[in-house]
Amino acid sequence: MADEATQELSVTPDAVAGGTTHVSDEVVEKIAVAAARSVLGVAELGGDVARFFNAVLDKVGLDQVGDARRGCSAHVTNGAAVVNLVLVISAGHPVPQVTEGVRAAVTAAVEAYGLRADEINIRVDDVAMGGPAAPVG
Repeated sequence: MADEATQELSVTPDAVAGGTTHVSDEVVEKIAVAAARSVLGVAELGGDVARFFNAVLDKVGLDQVGDARRGCSAHVTNGAAVVNLVLVISAGHPVPQVTEGVRAAVTAAVEAYGLRADEINIRVDDVAMGGPAAPVG
């Protein structure tokens, strides 16, 4: 049967299976922390308690535990993210300049993943004097 023709199936968006996609809060937190850390003038993320526990973990060799999301909380609803960050700013860097840089970087990073950044709330918790912020203790 040499005359038999092959039939190609056309794949259109209508043929794609349905379903929903949910991006977890933790994923957005990791994205936001990475973006915030990339901004000049951000010394560290996290409040006093988080930095204290991180210093303890560093001393017992668990220095990577919790770092990916430390200093950040996020909530995702219907493709829109609200991100809350706690920063330590390096001495000599103007707070408005650093926070606007962080807000722009986090917004761009979140939106690059297909989400909408509704709010990027920032709390400056400390100033690092001459190097990384000293642990509380």
